[in-house]
Amino acid sequence: MKSVLKLVTLVIVLTMGYSISAQTTSKRDLDNYRQPDQRGINVFEAPKDTLTTFEDLYVRVGGSFALQFQALDHDNSGAVPLGEIGSNFNLATANLDLDVALYDGVSMHLRTYLSSRHHPEPYVKGGYFKVDKLDFISEGFMADLMKHTTIKIGHMENNYGDAHFRRTDNAQAIHNPFVGNLIMDSFTTEVGAEVYYTTDMGLFGMIGFTNGKLNQKVVASDGKTGGAAFLAKLGYDKQINDDFRFRLTGSLYNTGYAPNVYLYSADRGGSRYYSVMEEPGSSAFRSGRFDPSYGNQITAIMINPFVKYGGLEVFGTIEMTSGKRLATETERRNVDQYAGEVIYRFGETENVFFGARYNTVSAELASGDDVSIDRFQLGAGWFMTKNVLMKAEYVSQTYNDYAVGDQFEDGEFNGLMLEAVISF
Repeated sequence: MKSVLKLVTLVIVLTMGYSISAQTTSKRDLDNYRQPDQRGINVFEAPKDTLTTFEDLYVRVGGSFALQFQALDHDNSGAVPLGEIGSNFNLATANLDLDVALYDGVSMHLRTYLSSRHHPEPYVKGGYFKVDKLDFISEGFMADLMKHTTIKIGHMENNYGDAHFRRTDNAQAIHNPFVGNLIMDSFTTEVGAEVYYTTDMGLFGMIGFTNGKLNQKVVASDGKTGGAAFLAKLGYDKQINDDFRFRLTGSLYNTGYAPNVYLYSADRGGSRYYSVMEEPGSSAFRSGRFDPSYGNQITAIMINPFVKYGGLEVFGTIEMTSGKRLATETERRNVDQYAGEVIYRFGETENVFFGARYNTVSAELASGDDVSIDRFQLGAGWFMTKNVLMKAEYVSQTYNDYAVGDQFEDGEFNGLMLEAVISF
């Protein structure tokens, strides 16, 4: 990873002069690109069109910065002592983004975490190569097909579900109306490819394959070097009229075998709720989240409805999963998650918002115990500019039916979070 970081640094140094010149002499945006500022809110997959502004190699250097003030309290039955926490600032997080228009219809994205909860030192999150046209083969090559088709290849954030488009990705928190992500936070970066097909009627679909690995290696695991994951998404997204937009998607993530399933544990940026429900001295960085710990095998289905009418928007998550660890479990376990959020945005540019989210997880643990976790979030935000966001959130989370003597027995945490975000 250090060698990769050195390569990224070299690329930045070599392109900085060019990129500054390009960005100061041209005000154009990248084609088929989700903006990293307020304009990217309620954008899911990058838009697909046939327009082009490509003139020459173009490098866009961007980034994000986020800082929180945390005032949370936690408690449990007392069987397992929890560490003392107080009110103070968390570690500031930062991202560096390189987006490059390489050719007409060909682009690259690379994100580096400059500082994260899990790693204070920089490291590459991942990136991808995206193809919207095949003109690099010959002008107009398969133009009718590519008018509707996008190809992504890389070690990248995989497109399972819609919730990951509204989550905080380390310092990139400007698209999340709340401070925390979902309890069971689906996010992984694996080597693979995704192919999208979009129709003019609002229907679209995606199929993809990955090697099922977060950390890439050729060394055998459980006597195997292989493994794969299959992804699919089918959806409808339509702006019905000026005021009303409707979107509904269904997604699948399935592994016949993977060395380790990281779908709910791959986020090395960590949870926004620092040290909650942790024992003294714990260095865990996913506090407040739940990982079903399936091991080698998983089937996950997520359904996401989204409705926006004027300034009012409703987003839902229905997630049904099952899986097991092949070496120790003979039967699959089930874990389900449900979440609903209502946001109201107002102001001339919808630059002020408030909203609420309810999130619950019901899980069968490897021990055989059935438990549940409930979370309520109440949030508000103000876009000072399209690049600067101030957020406030009240959060309350409870742990139910955990075994006597468990760390989470009668567990709960609640309190206030404040967050400042800059993204450009």
